[in-house]
Amino acid sequence: MRIEIKDIGIPPRPQILVAIEQEMRKDAPDFILLSKLIASDVALAAGLIKTANSPFFGFNKRVRTVNEALLVLGLKTVTRTIAGLALQKIFPHVPSLERFWDASAKTARTAAWLAGKCKLPGGLRPADAYTFALFRDCGIPVLLIPFPEYSKVLQAANAATDACFTDIEEQQLGINHAVVGAELAEGWLLPPEICAAIRHHHSLEHLVDESGNSLPAASRSLIALAQTAEHLLQIATGLSQTSEWQKLGAACLDVLALDEDSFAGLLDTLRQDAPFAAE
Repeated sequence: MRIEIKDIGIPPRPQILVAIEQEMRKDAPDFILLSKLIASDVALAAGLIKTANSPFFGFNKRVRTVNEALLVLGLKTVTRTIAGLALQKIFPHVPSLERFWDASAKTARTAAWLAGKCKLPGGLRPADAYTFALFRDCGIPVLLIPFPEYSKVLQAANAATDACFTDIEEQQLGINHAVVGAELAEGWLLPPEICAAIRHHHSLEHLVDESGNSLPAASRSLIALAQTAEHLLQIATGLSQTSEWQKLGAACLDVLALDEDSFAGLLDTLRQDAPFAAE
């Protein structure tokens, strides 16, 4: 099976994101209008409020309305959060993907939590780690829904311990989920550092700073945060562990300036905070 980008129906940017972006560009954005736009979609509104109340934001007062979420999160973070919530909504309900979405959400929350405990490049925030982790593997459902046979390629790539995940996809499909995901992210106007991180999140060559192909520090940090968060979560909750940590783990810890003791300390802390990761 060979797949080309033109054969894939990459979902366009949701209209609600377009409307929010247009309002944000104004000198004085109308928060009441923005609240009404978001509140018109019950699922998005509920998801935004739930996200605002997540422990990684650390707000003392509980958020109860969309308007309160706008005020405490800020427009940029709200836009990123809405994008992540809209991502799952654009795909038809497929039972086989429920575990995928659940794992993505847990990894995103854990990545944001981890971002709050690491020294990151200037301007990078927990909300960026949250957004990246949600979108990191979005190319998988884009490929899997129209091409169910892609599941066999996924199984082979997941099982590989000595080959790059995306190389196996390329060998069998002529394309990979990271490229497809980056195309979606770029079409949705996510920040360049997030799009670049999505495109190269399986590449050790791009993650290590010694390579001439090294990514910007922000992109490398996002990749490392999500991969480390995923590994921490797998250990803390007893989930099956992927082969990716064997290939990328050392480089991720190096990017985040974490040693074995620091990693062990984070794992202990996460185990105490496990209820939030498992929400």
